Amino acid sequence: MPPPTTTELPADRLTRLVDDFLAEHPPERSERFAFLRARFDAGLAWVHYPKGLGGLGLDPQLQPGVDAAFAAAGAPDNEPVGNIVGLGMAAPTLLRFGTAAQQQRWLRPLWTSEEIWCQLFSEPGAGSDLANVATRAVRDGDCWRVTGQKVWTSMAHNATWAILLARTDPAVPKHQGLTFFVCDMRDPGVEVRALRQITGEAEFNEVYLDDVRVPDDQRLGEVGQGWLVAQHTLMNERMAIAAGTAPREGGAIGHLARLWRTRPELRDPASHNRVLRLWVQAEVARLTSERLRQQQAAGLPGPEGSGAKITYARLNQEISALELDLLGNEGLRHSDYTHRRPVMSEQDANPPTWRYLRAKGNSIEGGSSEIMRNIIAERVLGLPAEPRTDRDVAWKDLPR
Repeated sequence: MPPPTTTELPADRLTRLVDDFLAEHPPERSERFAFLRARFDAGLAWVHYPKGLGGLGLDPQLQPGVDAAFAAAGAPDNEPVGNIVGLGMAAPTLLRFGTAAQQQRWLRPLWTSEEIWCQLFSEPGAGSDLANVATRAVRDGDCWRVTGQKVWTSMAHNATWAILLARTDPAVPKHQGLTFFVCDMRDPGVEVRALRQITGEAEFNEVYLDDVRVPDDQRLGEVGQGWLVAQHTLMNERMAIAAGTAPREGGAIGHLARLWRTRPELRDPASHNRVLRLWVQAEVARLTSERLRQQQAAGLPGPEGSGAKITYARLNQEISALELDLLGNEGLRHSDYTHRRPVMSEQDANPPTWRYLRAKGNSIEGGSSEIMRNIIAERVLGLPAEPRTDRDVAWKDLPR
């Protein structure tokens, strides 16, 4: 399915649509999910998506204004932090490769976050080398039987559905033998085990798939087209990670700026230069990411997201390290290392040590920085690809 086309609608008319919706569905008297379902059906969820799929086929640049109007009215949101895989990765993949029936089935409860999504891509032997996945999917009539192990799976313990990359043909070059599925995480063959990380939390999971039944009508794209579908998903993932909608001084740089302003005893000229340099870089990255976010919203993610993702990881690590440097011995304090599931919406309340430790994962998750640099070299700068092996294909040889 091609990216949606946009239609013209004056901004003031869109504002009236939002006002009329809020008058008909007063947030203070509406049940949360009923309100969100109605907003989706009115085309005010993703205004750039097609009509009937939560949108009105409009310019994606109109979306922030719609979101701001709902927020100002005190309307419930869909808690996007808790469903980042669904909203940032599964939805654009469904829009690009899903059938009409798949889009109708999944997009509405995905947007309302009544159904949480996770991503079954990485494996113990195939992390950065994603094309080397060993999880097998074997055809069995009108379904596939899937067996294997996945790792580093965020939100698998809460997920209803998963986007799944599995090998359906081991006899062809590795990039060509993959197929993309949607897997029901409630299948009795799915086992989720918590992975404790350096912060003490269990944000990630390993997932074991034991003869899991996946109907063929839950396949996205053609058999053997999984690598192409997965690349579209991953480009959206990198934008979802790096091209968020945080306001100025949102995220890590906000914590550092508040510390600098409220603790004058920590300041010195050298630190001032470091703080100022990182603030400027964070603001440049924010503005660049906003352009990428609009590109993603239009259904046109590209390899440029890899550059934003590298910048996001580097800045988070440098900013969190400087925050600890400024605090000195005080920065050694941590909450505790209780093995627990994190509450994503409460992470801003975590101490500086948590931010420092958690930032270490930014250069790994969503594709390691080394892989990002390779994508930039080959797909943005046009540098020669690494020599291919007998079981490899080059980027330029992949179907588009």
